[in-house]
Amino acid sequence: MAELNMIRAINDALDVMLARDPAVLVFGEDVGYFGGVFRATDGLQAHHGAKRCFDTPISEGGIIAAAIGMGAQGLRPVPEIQFADYILPAYDQLVSEAARLRYRSGGEFWAPITVRSPYGGGIFGGQTHSQSPEAIFAHVTGLKTVIPSTPYDAKGLLIAAIECDDPVIFLEPKRLYNGPFDGRHERELATWTGHADAEVPVGHYRVPLGEARIAREGEHVTILAYGTMVHVALAAVEDTGIDAEVIDLRSIVPLDIEAIVRSVSKTGRCVVVHEASRFGGFGGELSSLVQERCFYHLEAPVERVAGWDTPYPHAFEWDYFPGPARIGAALCRVMENS
Repeated sequence: MAELNMIRAINDALDVMLARDPAVLVFGEDVGYFGGVFRATDGLQAHHGAKRCFDTPISEGGIIAAAIGMGAQGLRPVPEIQFADYILPAYDQLVSEAARLRYRSGGEFWAPITVRSPYGGGIFGGQTHSQSPEAIFAHVTGLKTVIPSTPYDAKGLLIAAIECDDPVIFLEPKRLYNGPFDGRHERELATWTGHADAEVPVGHYRVPLGEARIAREGEHVTILAYGTMVHVALAAVEDTGIDAEVIDLRSIVPLDIEAIVRSVSKTGRCVVVHEASRFGGFGGELSSLVQERCFYHLEAPVERVAGWDTPYPHAFEWDYFPGPARIGAALCRVMENS
């Protein structure tokens, strides 16, 4: 086992796959010699050469278009979009080409590409460096959307994504890159650059896509979360003392519906948490699923805790960011409404 934070775990996964499979390529803006804006690709070009890890122009549409062509010809490209906020110029390529290629070609061509991108807030990035666009990808049939919350999962899920024959959007919570974040002391931690490491296996291993993880077992209420919000939810549980079961979804497409139903059927209550704006967010899909599948087990309405329905505010980041207090209030409401 190695002691790694999330950014080093991601780097390790890329290093393992570049060494293991000659079809794997890593490319994007500044990912080569510089090693990426967050250093996720640090040292990969020196280790594997400029033909396996290289820089691209500032053209998200071009980056993804090239990756789709590579994938159709048998390669396994891993392009990086520097911030998830910048992925929209490539959205048409992802929706109209990558997600449809296997279907429109009758299985003759695939798009085994893994699009890595940092997402979410917590670093004072403002409205153009802090967005959470997972819902717009989850809506697209043919795309898989994966969001790790721990270094162990980050490495194992990324390896599984690279080995998957379908296109995968791999969103990395940038607030967790250097260690866990519970949202309790936001202003003090806003500039924190510590390196809280976790045990990560050396070499190749996979965390299967579509299998949720029970981050905390509990009896009275289920919290559904992913990414940074898993850690914030755990902090809320500790602060309130409510015996909540925290489910880390790990991937929202494919979604582990069985794990959700099993937990909510046991607890009879559910709180859904995500950082993205509430209206049209993935929490609405989760709430509907719980209502449809667990209606006769529910003892209170499903609660949603999410970001505001506004552009991500720079000056009021910690009001927008769903912290332990807001999650704790939702937990208290579902218990009181029972």
